[in-house]
Amino acid sequence: MQKITLLIHCIDQPNIIASVTNFMALSNGNIVYIDQHVDREQNIFFMRLECEFISDSFSVESFKELFQNALVDKFDLKWRIYSANKKPKMALFVSKYDHCLYDILGRYNSGELNLEIPFIVSNHEDLKSIADNFKIPFHYIPIVKENKKEAELKQLELLETHQIDFVVLARYMQIVSHLLINKYPNKIINIHHSFLPAFVGAKPYHSAFKRGVKIIGATSHYITEELDAGPIIEQNVAHVSHSYSIKDLIAKGRDLEKIVLSNAIKLHANRKVMVFNNKTVIFS
Repeated sequence: MQKITLLIHCIDQPNIIASVTNFMALSNGNIVYIDQHVDREQNIFFMRLECEFISDSFSVESFKELFQNALVDKFDLKWRIYSANKKPKMALFVSKYDHCLYDILGRYNSGELNLEIPFIVSNHEDLKSIADNFKIPFHYIPIVKENKKEAELKQLELLETHQIDFVVLARYMQIVSHLLINKYPNKIINIHHSFLPAFVGAKPYHSAFKRGVKIIGATSHYITEELDAGPIIEQNVAHVSHSYSIKDLIAKGRDLEKIVLSNAIKLHANRKVMVFNNKTVIFS
């Protein structure tokens, strides 16, 4: 049995759902999941569909050609198709913070994440022992102002050599330039606290503590050239009180970062995110 996931979007118009589902039926496919959304403001239709094919003769390439001829031109569809047999490859970029890295590798090791991690990249050597413990190759690429472009070219070479599908910045404390962003649009996932833009700088939790905040949170998003302004994938918050110390706030914030980032990774790896005009549609 082969299973595919189909993501489409187009201008909203009549008969799209019926046409797609009829095409699947005529292709001897069994639809096991379907969901759709219409953005009324932009008049855009979105659909996510999972379909199984029992026939041994099923070919994804042949399916693509038939789907293109039958429906793509008719509805002017923008579409992507993924085979469930191929796990996406994810590269991890880290610096010195280890909480997100431990969480991701723990979930990966237990089989919770439907993906492969060919390697970890860091601008410091501090976390190499963690990579070694999980038997994942670790690449140390130091970055200073004078060699940033050269370092990113090395990163890009690694990504291309291993045919990486997407990148996760697991508390990677460097600004990624257009070199990687243009190569991986809406495929580089970041995580940060949700105090921005109120509390910027190196010690946001200290600033939040002094202000007496009552809610803290974390945000995971795709990165763009505009810093911390990319399409949001996942967010979460927690209520805190006057009894929390700075240490308590930091601990709670790191817990949120781990949960939010792991959920964002799952959503992306399972092809449940669609991006349109810097906004995401997240399917269940």
